[in-house]
Amino acid sequence: MTPGEVEEVLLQPGQFHFGGPATRIRTLLGSCVAMVLWHPRRRIGGMCHYLLPGRGGSRPDGRYGEDAMALFRAAARQHGTGLEEYQCKLFGGGNMFGAPVPARLDVARQNVAAALRLVREHRLRLVAQNLGQSGHRKVVFEVWSGVVWVSHSPLKGAEEQG
Repeated sequence: MTPGEVEEVLLQPGQFHFGGPATRIRTLLGSCVAMVLWHPRRRIGGMCHYLLPGRGGSRPDGRYGEDAMALFRAAARQHGTGLEEYQCKLFGGGNMFGAPVPARLDVARQNVAAALRLVREHRLRLVAQNLGQSGHRKVVFEVWSGVVWVSHSPLKGAEEQG
């Protein structure tokens, strides 16, 4: 692929994108989680960048993990595929405070738990994950190959915190 042939997509928090083989999707994560689905035979796939596990709304909203699954299901259906045909990769859920956070306030840990629960509930094939710890991650998904590049920058001093 030459640079001019590639659609470059930068996902902001709460966004979702699904595309064909000439697509590269990027995002930057802290406590949020990115879910990547890729169809190895068709070379199509997408990424969501969700902020919170769920909300129970009526219209799918990419800011919430549960709603992101509805967006993936609709995109897969639109392309004549089912979710069970895709490989799944999960990233993010970093503690951005550098210190332990009470469980009820730990959005990062709740996002990670929701992602793993969604994988189980939707019987997705989880093939890679880089979740938890501290700090932020840069994620780049090349749809043509299914390769996801991750750069993780832990918070300074967080290693001693546990």
